[in-house]
Amino acid sequence: MKNDKSSDEPHKLRLKRLGIETGQENVIFMRSDCHICRAEGLMTYARVLVRGPQGEIVATLNHVIMDGLLPAGEAGLSEQAWKSLGAKEGDPIQVRHLDPLTSLGKVRAKIFGHRLGSSDMTKIIDDVVSGRYSNVHLAGFITACASHGLDKSETVALTVSMIGAGKQIDWGGSVIVDKHCIGGLPGNRTTPIIVAIVSACGLIMPKTSSRAITSPAGTADVMETLAPVRLDLSAMRRVVDAEGGCVVWGGAVDLSPADDILIRVERALEVDSEGQLVASILSKKIAAGATHLVLDLPVGPTAKLRSKEDADKLENLLYETAVNFGLATRIIQSDGSQPVGSGIGPALEARDVLAVLTGAKAAPQDLRQRSLALSGALLELGGAAEEGSGVQLAASTLDSGRVWSKFQAICEAQGGLREPPIADYQVDIAASIAGRVTGIDNRRLSTLAKLAGAPVSPAAGIKFQVHLGQKVQTGEALMTIHAESKGELDYALDYNKSVPWIVEIEGEI
Repeated sequence: MKNDKSSDEPHKLRLKRLGIETGQENVIFMRSDCHICRAEGLMTYARVLVRGPQGEIVATLNHVIMDGLLPAGEAGLSEQAWKSLGAKEGDPIQVRHLDPLTSLGKVRAKIFGHRLGSSDMTKIIDDVVSGRYSNVHLAGFITACASHGLDKSETVALTVSMIGAGKQIDWGGSVIVDKHCIGGLPGNRTTPIIVAIVSACGLIMPKTSSRAITSPAGTADVMETLAPVRLDLSAMRRVVDAEGGCVVWGGAVDLSPADDILIRVERALEVDSEGQLVASILSKKIAAGATHLVLDLPVGPTAKLRSKEDADKLENLLYETAVNFGLATRIIQSDGSQPVGSGIGPALEARDVLAVLTGAKAAPQDLRQRSLALSGALLELGGAAEEGSGVQLAASTLDSGRVWSKFQAICEAQGGLREPPIADYQVDIAASIAGRVTGIDNRRLSTLAKLAGAPVSPAAGIKFQVHLGQKVQTGEALMTIHAESKGELDYALDYNKSVPWIVEIEGEI
């Protein structure tokens, strides 16, 4: 490899597009013998400031050691960095060390168990949103907060910092209702149904939803199989003004952008800690302008919350934090012992939603009843129904057909209702013995659906066909794996064979 000493611009490099995808992380690729690397002492994984004609970004350095990929005097960017910089082929760039991040000292302190003050949180979140933290730094912050926990004041401080780092929507003093489930329960896709019910009853519900973190589908993933969800703020306002509700991806409207960044790393770590969970939920609700909020906390042996004690602890932290922001909140602890509905995965869950909305005979009744219970709570909290009559109003509105009409109108306003895709590969998993279903492992079931390809492959997932207490016969289908490729199907089948059980059956005596 030749040492680069011949550049006619000794402090600059020219950009070459390499077409390398690194997810959402900004990465710069430079030759290991580059004159700037040598002069600045830039080692692999160094955080550097990259300045081009259109602006500047912070990126992680990777070295190229093979001749031919990058000529002398050139540098490459990951696709994310290319877009962030607004780069063009051949653009001149300058690269230098990033100034030391004082906020990392606060992260290190948290790693060793020290508390973080409000100014500490603000500095950390500002640097996160500015792109100054690498994935390694983000993982350190997330892990430190998970392992040592965040107390009430830290949770409030994190929530305030996350709200302040993004846009906030003002709906002009109206009552704005919202709902959130903490997750951990496969198939629990009540949100699209609830939005249609409460908006059909006259309340305003501008729902911003997340993509999956550790689950086979998030609400945004499911809704995207039915209608566009990448709406900007002006488009979101237009839909809500017309229909009273929407279901859009929160990442597209820049509400609490720090949350989207943290979620990306939480997904890779499969970590969703209590304090960050509270800050994640409330920062987005408050930033979206919510004034009244219903929270669903499923509790079960293989749910995210495994015991009543865990649920009570989280409920208290959620409620106490919400009070700090004047957010009227009602929290419901629900049954998390088994999946809700039959679909697990974006398109399969969407079909359950459509079945409930249209009143199909085969509609999953557990999904319908959960949706009515949560809708009823919202209608009462938001003043559209008398205390104790919310569920009845929700049910009569759903059965009248007005909810299905409202949902179609919302989808049309967001860009058009569409048909969820169907997977090319479908294989049944059958009961090996006759007996009664005595256990369902939600976590293993979610893993199985993810190995089948969900949520990246929208049609992938699991069609689940049994419930706790149900009697099954030998050879009866317990579930059907849906996959969009043979390889993903094989991964799922191998996993199903490798675990002791996903559906536990007690044989008849």
